[in-house]
Amino acid sequence: MKLQNFQQALNEEFSQQTYGENPVELYEPIRYLMALGGKRMRPLMTLMATALFTDDWQKAVKPASAVEVFHNFTLMHDDIMDNAPLRRGKPTVHEKWNANI
Repeated sequence: MKLQNFQQALNEEFSQQTYGENPVELYEPIRYLMALGGKRMRPLMTLMATALFTDDWQKAVKPASAVEVFHNFTLMHDDIMDNAPLRRGKPTVHEKWNANI
Protein backbone atom coordinates (compact mmCIF):
# COMPACT_ATOMS: atom_id res chain seq x y z
CA MET A 1 0.00 0.00 0.00
CA LYS A 2 1.32 3.42 -0.95
CA LEU A 3 1.38 6.39 1.39
CA GLN A 4 -0.46 8.42 -1.27
CA ASN A 5 -3.47 6.10 -0.95
CA PHE A 6 -3.72 6.85 2.76
CA GLN A 7 -3.24 10.59 2.19
CA GLN A 8 -5.92 10.63 -0.50
CA ALA A 9 -8.38 8.75 1.71
CA LEU A 10 -7.77 11.19 4.57
CA ASN A 11 -8.06 14.26 2.34
CA GLU A 12 -11.38 12.98 0.99
CA GLU A 13 -12.62 12.32 4.52
CA PHE A 14 -11.65 15.80 5.71
CA SER A 15 -13.27 17.47 2.71
CA GLN A 16 -16.53 15.52 3.21
CA GLN A 17 -16.58 15.59 7.00
CA THR A 18 -19.89 16.56 8.55
CA TYR A 19 -20.81 17.09 12.16
CA GLY A 20 -23.94 16.62 14.24
CA GLU A 21 -26.58 19.21 14.89
CA ASN A 22 -25.10 20.99 17.91
CA PRO A 23 -23.01 22.96 18.69
CA VAL A 24 -23.16 24.41 15.18
CA GLU A 25 -21.13 27.48 16.16
CA LEU A 26 -18.06 25.22 16.40
CA TYR A 27 -18.24 23.81 12.86
CA GLU A 28 -16.68 26.75 11.03
CA PRO A 29 -13.72 27.04 13.44
CA ILE A 30 -13.14 23.26 13.20
CA ARG A 31 -13.19 23.38 9.40
CA TYR A 32 -10.88 26.40 9.44
CA LEU A 33 -8.42 24.68 11.76
CA MET A 34 -8.45 21.48 9.72
CA ALA A 35 -7.93 23.42 6.47
CA LEU A 36 -4.68 24.89 7.83
CA GLY A 37 -3.05 21.60 6.86
CA GLY A 38 -0.10 20.00 8.54
CA LYS A 39 1.72 16.72 8.08
CA ARG A 40 -1.18 14.61 9.37
CA MET A 41 1.28 12.07 10.77
CA ARG A 42 -1.05 10.68 13.44
CA PRO A 43 -3.85 9.61 11.11
CA LEU A 44 -1.33 8.36 8.54
CA MET A 45 0.35 6.18 11.18
CA THR A 46 -3.08 4.94 12.27
CA LEU A 47 -3.88 3.85 8.72
CA MET A 48 -0.45 2.32 8.15
CA ALA A 49 -0.71 0.33 11.38
CA THR A 50 -4.18 -0.85 10.40
CA ALA A 51 -2.89 -1.94 6.98
CA LEU A 52 -0.31 -4.14 8.70
CA PHE A 53 -3.09 -6.30 10.11
CA THR A 54 -5.85 -6.13 7.51
CA ASP A 55 -6.42 -5.32 3.86
CA ASP A 56 -9.58 -3.48 4.90
CA TRP A 57 -7.74 -0.41 6.22
CA GLN A 58 -10.49 1.89 4.85
CA LYS A 59 -12.57 1.06 7.94
CA ALA A 60 -10.02 3.00 9.98
CA VAL A 61 -10.30 6.27 7.99
CA LYS A 62 -12.98 7.80 10.25
CA PRO A 63 -11.18 6.86 13.50
CA ALA A 64 -7.89 8.12 12.02
CA SER A 65 -9.52 11.43 11.11
CA ALA A 66 -10.90 11.67 14.65
CA VAL A 67 -7.34 11.36 15.94
CA GLU A 68 -6.37 14.33 13.75
CA VAL A 69 -9.34 16.44 14.84
CA PHE A 70 -8.47 15.79 18.48
CA HIS A 71 -4.81 16.62 17.87
CA ASN A 72 -5.81 19.90 16.23
CA PHE A 73 -8.03 20.68 19.21
CA THR A 74 -4.98 20.30 21.47
CA LEU A 75 -3.06 22.70 19.20
CA MET A 76 -5.93 25.19 19.37
CA HIS A 77 -5.95 24.90 23.17
CA ASP A 78 -2.19 25.44 23.23
CA ASP A 79 -2.60 28.56 21.06
CA ILE A 80 -5.16 29.95 23.52
CA MET A 81 -2.95 29.21 26.54
CA ASP A 82 0.08 30.80 24.83
CA ASN A 83 -2.01 33.63 23.34
CA ALA A 84 -0.40 32.80 19.99
CA PRO A 85 -1.51 35.06 17.13
CA LEU A 86 -0.65 32.63 14.30
CA ARG A 87 -0.83 28.92 13.53
CA ARG A 88 0.88 27.82 10.30
CA GLY A 89 1.08 31.44 9.17
CA LYS A 90 -2.66 32.11 9.60
CA PRO A 91 -4.63 33.73 12.44
CA THR A 92 -5.36 31.31 15.27
CA VAL A 93 -8.94 30.32 16.02
CA HIS A 94 -9.13 32.53 19.11
CA GLU A 95 -7.83 35.51 17.09
CA LYS A 96 -10.27 34.92 14.23
CA TRP A 97 -13.28 34.20 16.48
CA ASN A 98 -12.61 34.42 20.23
CA ALA A 99 -11.21 32.32 23.05
CA ASN A 100 -14.70 31.28 24.17
CA ILE A 101 -15.41 29.42 20.94
